[in-house]
Amino acid sequence: MHFLKSRMFAILILLFAATACAQQPPKTEVLWDTYGVPHVYGKSLADMYYGFGWAQMHNHANLLLQLYGQARGRSAEYWGEKNLFRDEIIHLFNIPELAKEHYARQNPVFKSCLDAFVKGVNAYAKAHPEAIGEKFKQVLPIQPTDVTAHALRVLYIQFLAMDDIDETMQVAGRGSNAIAIGPSRSASRNAMLLANPHLPWADLYLFFEAQLSGPGYNAYGATLIGMPALAIAFNAHLGWTHTVNTIDASDRYTLQLKDSNTYMLDNKPVRFIQKSITLKVRQDNGSLQSQTIALRYSKQGPVIMGKKGDAYAVRIAGMERPDMMYQWHQMGAAQNWAQFEAALKLMQLPMFNVMYADDAGNINYFFAGNVPVRAQGNWDFWQQPVDGSQSACIWQQTHPYKDLPKLHNPSTGFLQNANDPPWTCTYPAVLDPAQYPSYMAPRGTGLRPQRALNMIRKDSSITYGELVADKYNTGMEAADRYLDELLAAVKQYPDTAATRAAAVLQQWDRTTDTASTGALLFTHWFDKLKPGMIRTPFDPVHPVTTPAGLKDPAGAVKLLAAAAAEMQQQFGRLDVPWGSLARFRFNNRDYAGNGGSGRYGIFRVINYNEDEDKKYTASGGDSYVAIVEFSKPLKAQVLLSYGNATQPGNKHLGDQLQLLSQKKMRSPWLQRSEVMEHLEERETP
Repeated sequence: MHFLKSRMFAILILLFAATACAQQPPKTEVLWDTYGVPHVYGKSLADMYYGFGWAQMHNHANLLLQLYGQARGRSAEYWGEKNLFRDEIIHLFNIPELAKEHYARQNPVFKSCLDAFVKGVNAYAKAHPEAIGEKFKQVLPIQPTDVTAHALRVLYIQFLAMDDIDETMQVAGRGSNAIAIGPSRSASRNAMLLANPHLPWADLYLFFEAQLSGPGYNAYGATLIGMPALAIAFNAHLGWTHTVNTIDASDRYTLQLKDSNTYMLDNKPVRFIQKSITLKVRQDNGSLQSQTIALRYSKQGPVIMGKKGDAYAVRIAGMERPDMMYQWHQMGAAQNWAQFEAALKLMQLPMFNVMYADDAGNINYFFAGNVPVRAQGNWDFWQQPVDGSQSACIWQQTHPYKDLPKLHNPSTGFLQNANDPPWTCTYPAVLDPAQYPSYMAPRGTGLRPQRALNMIRKDSSITYGELVADKYNTGMEAADRYLDELLAAVKQYPDTAATRAAAVLQQWDRTTDTASTGALLFTHWFDKLKPGMIRTPFDPVHPVTTPAGLKDPAGAVKLLAAAAAEMQQQFGRLDVPWGSLARFRFNNRDYAGNGGSGRYGIFRVINYNEDEDKKYTASGGDSYVAIVEFSKPLKAQVLLSYGNATQPGNKHLGDQLQLLSQKKMRSPWLQRSEVMEHLEERETP
């Protein structure tokens, strides 16, 4: 009897324990909303990042594994000889070795998070092998060093130094818009932030949107695929965004060769440091062949041998700094400006402008990155190949936080950056380039940042709706500078073809909206305009009104007649609606486009490539957009132009293109109750 009672008691204990375990919430939960955005909840930070790794695989498994395979320097082994040069670059710049070093030196707070992220990636692959393309499975399992290698490759090699390494591999179209509105210029007296990166719509440049919630952390935003931390984000108290800055943290040195093993430095021969690596290369029949690659290093840095027997070295600043992801994590965890600035002072970001706003009404601009301390030369000097025969040109240190351009709560009440130098981050200008080294940044400001400055400075009380409208402004600053004088010149120098064209331009609304006629004709004319035909070139003293005017009105009319002839021959008409040719196409979706290249001074940047049907398909530009007002409660709208997935069969590939075409945004669901109302799938990985 006693035995039966004991047994019964044990069974009850087990049943109670099982019931209690069943009732306990999971360590990691991923709630997918109806736009394919994961809302990741973790009982610990590690649990949260585990879910983030799982979520990235859920929507981007093939691309994620491809990027990690490339970062290993083994893509030729996996996918063939066409990838060999990329592998050589990875090994030349010691990415695999640096990745191991970075992982070993990770801040302990984030190292466990990085480990958990990788475990989430591998756990998804193990749970869903059927969802992964066969040619990508060979990259598994992923290691933490694959993630650190990927970060090094993307930020330092592809973003920062590719112009100096090999211009043929450089991808155009890396830009962004950012605006911060302070209380003095905000109609609601709340600070507002516009985040608007512009990158190509493919490959390593794609963004992944997510909400991450864990102990002491709750942020919504986006990051480049494969990165384990949000790079652009906001929380209940603050937010930030990035634009590509005019930073020079990579230099190309022309070497004087004495022979294939020796270069000259300070009139003395110096032998290259040399090493060889053996790479496997997959052949068309699937077999692997080994290929030995010789790598050379000078005191300036890794050496690239030219096809004509010449040689140059590339020196990149900051690659020894391991905590970029930790810094982004700390920025997302910050609750006020003091905590956020402490994260900025870590100085782990290799580049980028940082635009910031918070619920206390603070706005801030910071020119981040590792700017070398140079003993000589101005900006123009360091943009050219540097004489590698002089050791005096080999910089050794970088500027600390206190040296870099920054501006906090300017009296103008606003900040902006559209990839222009720091000096025009607000208007009238506050930062004086004379107070900084002449190599810090250039002086020129393009038409797109001028468009931003002119939109904001003319509005002393900006509403949230007006900031949204400014984001979607498709007007051409170039038209405001030149069209009136062009129309007057046609009257002064009559020409039949030019007069017909002028009639179209006279009726044009000067935008690149879907139905706008005249925009295509104007761009055909503007593309022919040479700098020497402009009356007033850019003047740093007048950074929002120059360049402007026509020096040669008669010549401008001839260019218009030529543009009209091209239009007539190509399209059979002059008044072609912009959206009939400019298209948003992704995953068999096809919508009329709007917006265009920033070179015309268009704030709503969309870059197009000609398609097989002679129409122009968007290939980059507006990527992720977030507009946030730090009110109580928070007000926000977002959009990820191409959708939040690339995995074949995922319905969210391109599902936001229609909103993009309509110049609309969507509400991010920030509260769990909102997410549950728009729930598509729940996972407990």
